[in-house]
Amino acid sequence: MLQALRIRDFRLLWAGGLISGLGSWLLVLAVPAHVFLASGSLRDTGLTLAAEYLPLLLLGPVAGVITDRWDRRCLMIAANLFRAGAVAVMLAGTGPSRFWVLYLALIAESGGGVLYSPAAQARTPGIVGTGPVLSGANALNALADGTTRLIGGPLGGVLLTRVGFTWLICADALSYLISTAANALTSRPHYRASSTATHLRRDFTEGIRALRREPAARTLLPVVTIFLAANASLSAVLIPFGVERLGGSVHTGYLLSCLGVGYLLAAPALRLSLDRIRPRVLLAATLTAWAAAVIVMFTSSTLAVALPAAVAIGMSGSMSLVISQTIVQRVIPDALLGRVMAVFLTAEAAATLAGAVAGPFLAQAGGLAVLATVAALLTSSAAVITLCRLAVCVK
Repeated sequence: MLQALRIRDFRLLWAGGLISGLGSWLLVLAVPAHVFLASGSLRDTGLTLAAEYLPLLLLGPVAGVITDRWDRRCLMIAANLFRAGAVAVMLAGTGPSRFWVLYLALIAESGGGVLYSPAAQARTPGIVGTGPVLSGANALNALADGTTRLIGGPLGGVLLTRVGFTWLICADALSYLISTAANALTSRPHYRASSTATHLRRDFTEGIRALRREPAARTLLPVVTIFLAANASLSAVLIPFGVERLGGSVHTGYLLSCLGVGYLLAAPALRLSLDRIRPRVLLAATLTAWAAAVIVMFTSSTLAVALPAAVAIGMSGSMSLVISQTIVQRVIPDALLGRVMAVFLTAEAAATLAGAVAGPFLAQAGGLAVLATVAALLTSSAAVITLCRLAVCVK
């Protein structure tokens, strides 16, 4: 797994993502907790997640074309600078009467992420190749995600009560600037021809055709979409669940920390299993494990039960996403990878947005146990699709 870190450009890319991810996770708990404590509304809290995913739905196709036609390094630098400015705008929206500013800033920050994410995912195999080192690189990305969840979640909960929401916003903006510097130190890639407005539709259509031609990617699109819709429906009520059921923001930080532990455990598990077990079997197993774990966690009322379940959710969820991403990176040519990734991101955003909106309403109408059951059933159906349709020959 550490072989990827011997490559200088990946090392810088990974370190920049780790730092910006940590800054973002300081706000993952702080933003919805701040809104929930100020308003007491599940709806207003759920809208924070919906605001983050709306730009993915609207801008995803354009982002994929730009990723494949423009300099990915410069694109990532510009996106991080834009996200730093968007986060700074949140300082004007901390009051209950000005939450609309907070929502707009979240939308703008996510808009920068729409450009950054497909560029980063497409640039990784370009740096490390598509062989075994790619598995290690993706496992390291999962490790970084787990580390930021482990540290950022509880730290954000503690700092929210100790130093206040304003300082957390400043820390997140600074993390994007540091990530910008790390990206700027990477090597300049080969020149990429720019894409004009008249080519956007044609280029996106080429990405759709590439997706249709590849059976593995075509099968994975509904699988990942279903899973993320289920995940978003629960993520939208995770903070209220922790605050009301588990005893406050500090205990909710522990919950997020355990999700991070799961992501950390996923990294070595992926490195050991990703190239040794058939993808359809491994992916179906992780999706099934996630479905079982969410039932346990969202029907619990004590930390003793909720925290181990959170570890299982983090581990199985991280593995599911990395397995899918690695398969797509291997079967899609580099020239089309950004567009195909953007198709995935657009579909995932639509599912996540729907889940983020529907989750709080379903929880309010039927309770958290009903919501968890629906999410588990949806994810189990994705596991069945994986077993039945994902080609066995995918490596």
